Amino acid sequence: MKIFFKKSICAMLCVGMFLAMLINIQRANAQPTSTSWLSMQINKHPNIIAAKEEMNAVFSNAEGNKQPLYNPELETGYEREGDANNYSIGINQTIDWWDKRETKEQQANFSLTQASKHFDFLVQEKTAQALQALITWQAAKKQAFIAQEQEKQLETILDLVKDRQKAGDLGQVDAELTFLSLSQMLNVTAKAQVQLKQAEAQVKELLQDWTPDKEVLPAQGLTISNYQLSPQWLQQHPLVLEAKAQWQIAKSNAQLSMLEAKADPTIGINAGKNAGDNVLGVTLSMPLNIRNNFSAQARAANQQALAAEANFLSIMRKQRFSIQSSIDTLLTYQKNYQRWQQLMDGRGKRSGDLLQKQWQSGDVSTTEYLLALQQRAEGLKAGIDLQSQFQLSQIDWLLQVGQIKTVLQQLSQP
Repeated sequence: MKIFFKKSICAMLCVGMFLAMLINIQRANAQPTSTSWLSMQINKHPNIIAAKEEMNAVFSNAEGNKQPLYNPELETGYEREGDANNYSIGINQTIDWWDKRETKEQQANFSLTQASKHFDFLVQEKTAQALQALITWQAAKKQAFIAQEQEKQLETILDLVKDRQKAGDLGQVDAELTFLSLSQMLNVTAKAQVQLKQAEAQVKELLQDWTPDKEVLPAQGLTISNYQLSPQWLQQHPLVLEAKAQWQIAKSNAQLSMLEAKADPTIGINAGKNAGDNVLGVTLSMPLNIRNNFSAQARAANQQALAAEANFLSIMRKQRFSIQSSIDTLLTYQKNYQRWQQLMDGRGKRSGDLLQKQWQSGDVSTTEYLLALQQRAEGLKAGIDLQSQFQLSQIDWLLQVGQIKTVLQQLSQP
């Protein structure tokens, strides 16, 4: 039991170092100097592999859209006219008269931006999920440890109650109360163990090569120096840039629809023989957009561009409020967790020793002692919950401002 209290004090001291100011968050845009173990694990996840291939497919399509619109056409003909053999051969080429290729190339470049930003967000989101799973697992591990220690403590108390009962110091009621507390604690311990196993499975699903003895998060937690919002973070957020690129694609598509309503000429050159004479000809063809001028398609594309613009503004607005909500949540948990640290500074072990001495001396009843032990355990568990919620809110804030790379830089492994 004394070992448990010593470990609890050490754990609280480590938690006290959680808020150390080591990294300036304003340098969040700097790229990691080395690839972290966590980053490599994220890149191994099937969802990320699938997303990367989808991005590569967009890149391939964009490369194709940058190519010339029309290929030349080979045209040949042969006919028998009396004793004469008539034949011809020629080449037709449609001319991109309205320079549609340039518009399609711009559209392709915007699609590259959209695909890369979408992939960037998926990687950040998966990284945040992995970090949050690790934090949840660490909290579940601490909760399970406290539950096991509390169960052992109740078993020890039960033995002491039986001895004191034989000596005549305690009655049967005290033994029954201890039995009831221990039976309830067995359920608590079982639930804590199940939650630990579930949290461990979640981490293993996200991090392929992770094992419980692998230290990914530092003991002191994430060391972020401040939570000031950079004005550029909202504008540079992957979701915002993706929506902006989608809007630009829609605008390019509207422009392209207007150009496609305009016909492109086709020029042809052919040569051959007709009744024994050499023939050389030039042809020109032009589609006549009389029955259908494709104005409806152009109007629809323009309307889609307006919708994409509204969607971009909506996503930027939503992200702005998400950032504000995440920082409010983060500061709330930070304030309460720091307050808990101040209240519990050294009191965990002192209260346990004091309660035990008072119970053994008869100053408190067994009922009061068991209740006080339960309240003490709940206080320790509350600290674990506050710590984990504070850490989880840190990750969520970094995800909302699009700065998960800051964590990867901090967690870089040699």
